[in-house]
Amino acid sequence: MTKKPTILFVCVHNAGRSQMAAGFMEHLGKGRVEVLSAGSAPKESINPVAVAAMLEKGIDIANRKPKVLTNESVQASDVVITMGCGDACPFYPGKRYEDWQLEDPAGQDIEFVRRVRDEIEGRVKDLLNEIL
Repeated sequence: MTKKPTILFVCVHNAGRSQMAAGFMEHLGKGRVEVLSAGSAPKESINPVAVAAMLEKGIDIANRKPKVLTNESVQASDVVITMGCGDACPFYPGKRYEDWQLEDPAGQDIEFVRRVRDEIEGRVKDLLNEIL
């Protein structure tokens, strides 16, 4: 049996973009991928507007907790997706890295967050098609 690919989504606070991406990957991946998320400077809780935007898509991320980015999480991953965290993500040879240029939903209204959410959904679908 082939090992499931592990995807790590990283943003600064692990409270919006990376959590939405992880939620979509878990939902759309249907158990075919391992999903991790982390932040270079995690917040205390998930962005409530991101939670509301994801609920509109039937995905509940309300009970997730932001986690700090570790070398171990990067080493455990096959694909590392960064979203605005700059050089905070350690680099290991043999990993696939992508930097998704996405606006930060922190402090934004629901309309703004929906646009970011929808862009993330499209990118997650594309990534799934590439890795599976």
